[in-house]
Amino acid sequence: MNFNDTVKGSALEGFYPRGWDFDKIDACVGEPETILERQSFWNKGFTPVRCESLGEFETYMGHEIAMQIKLAKERGEKIAFILPVGPMGMYKWVVYFIKAWGIKCDHVYTFNMDEWADGEGNTLEPTNPGSFQYAMENALFNPLGELTVPPEQRNFATKSNLPTYPEKISALKATGAKLVLVYGIGRMCHIAFWEPTFAQDYASAAEWEKAPYRIGAKIHPLTVEQNALTSFKSRTTLVPCRANTIGPGIFLQADYAIGGADGTLGRGMQWQGLSLWMTLRHGTTPWITSSYIPTLPGRLFFLSELAGPLMAECN
Repeated sequence: MNFNDTVKGSALEGFYPRGWDFDKIDACVGEPETILERQSFWNKGFTPVRCESLGEFETYMGHEIAMQIKLAKERGEKIAFILPVGPMGMYKWVVYFIKAWGIKCDHVYTFNMDEWADGEGNTLEPTNPGSFQYAMENALFNPLGELTVPPEQRNFATKSNLPTYPEKISALKATGAKLVLVYGIGRMCHIAFWEPTFAQDYASAAEWEKAPYRIGAKIHPLTVEQNALTSFKSRTTLVPCRANTIGPGIFLQADYAIGGADGTLGRGMQWQGLSLWMTLRHGTTPWITSSYIPTLPGRLFFLSELAGPLMAECN
């Protein structure tokens, strides 16, 4: 007896994206030791990296981001980053390495991938501790001190600024700047807040792949609950139900992608293992946003525990 055996007529019938085939999803999960096996649809430059501890994960991911900044400086090039708030632990290591190397980040341009919003796209004030701008300023920009990214080169996903992302990124790429996507994978396999349910609004995968952003997008109930658990101390009442977010028309332009999956909760509990396996094994479909990630060159760092075995263990 399992989900598929009992979902018909239950409260969960129709709750998940209609494009989700749960038999195929379940078949994505393999033995932990097989998670690194390359798949036919992976980009030849895509590599998942197993991390045995959270400290290892944060250090490796932070070093990868800092190294991209360093290499661009050495080449005399501008570099653009699409940045997430989640995961966050790598930013302290970005600060550590940039300060250790003494690199001034005047060649760096940043684009935060999303921000909480209402239905009209109005966002939280930057002084609100739940806002992504507040999180970025306190985790990355302020700690970098005099080496920091110039304020005029930082972009946040407000309703007035998000629509300027495509033109700004295009102009940077036209000068030879590399676009680096930094990302986490949501419980619903979203990248940024681009939910799999959005697939129903597009006539084809090609149309979906060109969509640049959404203002005041409806986020999935499980995304609200994921954030209640990970960022709002379980307090669902504090979590907005909408967000401004970039779409595949922006993040699929990345020249390199640096990902992180650190969704463990302790005592054997976790929330991200299935999402990780789906990302690595399903194959591309607009109904699973993160399924496109392996088609981009880059590294996806993940905690070894997420590989499983994904079997029942009552807590």
